[in-house]
Amino acid sequence: MYLPPHDPHVDDPMRFKPLFRIHLMERKCATVECMYGHKGPHNGHIQIVKKDEFSTKCNQTDHHRMSGGRQEEFRTWLREEWGRTLEDIFHEHMQELILMKFIYTSQYDNCLTYRRIYLPPSSPDDLIKPGLFKGTYGSHGLEIVMLSFHGKKAKGTKITGDPNIPAGQQTVEIDLAHPLQLPDIENLRDFSELSRIVLEVQEQVRREEQEHQQEEEDCSQPAASQPTVKPLGGEGAEGEETAAGAAGTTQDKAPASQPFVLPMGVISRNEDYPRTCRICFYGTGLIAGHGFTSPERTPGVFVLFDDDRFGFIWLELKSFSLYSRIKVSFQNAEAPSREAFDEMLKNIQSLAT
Repeated sequence: MYLPPHDPHVDDPMRFKPLFRIHLMERKCATVECMYGHKGPHNGHIQIVKKDEFSTKCNQTDHHRMSGGRQEEFRTWLREEWGRTLEDIFHEHMQELILMKFIYTSQYDNCLTYRRIYLPPSSPDDLIKPGLFKGTYGSHGLEIVMLSFHGKKAKGTKITGDPNIPAGQQTVEIDLAHPLQLPDIENLRDFSELSRIVLEVQEQVRREEQEHQQEEEDCSQPAASQPTVKPLGGEGAEGEETAAGAAGTTQDKAPASQPFVLPMGVISRNEDYPRTCRICFYGTGLIAGHGFTSPERTPGVFVLFDDDRFGFIWLELKSFSLYSRIKVSFQNAEAPSREAFDEMLKNIQSLAT
């Protein structure tokens, strides 16, 4: 398992932690060992579920327990996962969230299901290269997000989740057709000024969506004597437009970099964010209550710093997330080829049956 660095150091490398290992001693002899816990390798099991999916099970979960009970396990987990002790965390809400995460993750005892992640395709027209990024999420700590491009939209999908927004949800969506012109550095410090700019674009986007919806309704109700007329460019033309095409004009006019500072009152876990940016876009961020209750998309600002870092200002939360590209080669995970790994799992499955 590759764990994100300790919060809030998004530029630090990922941390490697073995969870299980497979011994292939002879052609028809294989053993699986669980690596979870602090008592050394012990007996485990692996099973193919379906294509691109397998599960692991620990057969000796007592090896995961500590002599000091759950309290010692929690303190050890806290040091390893967060790089701090409970006494270091003064914020009561953060303590609650961390405890929830410990209870949630420890209940599985390394009996987990693994699904293959397909990284998004890359195009020369993309704003930056898509891929995996580490991001700050306030009291939730660092989480992993996959950035991908879809025509006039860019999407950040959570690979790891939290009690509010689970994995698989689109944490941010960037509207590449609506770049934002930030005010000068002094006015940018005024949160109300940034809020005014963003809400004006939000209203513009709302009007455009209504007009587009009206056009579609008009096209779906043609006169009886006339054939149906497709929108200019043909079906799906809008979705095929590249991100660079959607915002190319604005980017050509924009300076190579411009000063950037967070407005007063916006909270950032990492104060070491870049002080210049390339371009900003209007976007929306997904927020919800515990258990993914009452989810809603709220306005925000996507800030592109460079090829490997971007940020998002959550307007409603007055919070800032900083994202940094994951550059690890995953050499331990990629040692066998996909075909060899799939074949290895099949061999173990046949031995188990």
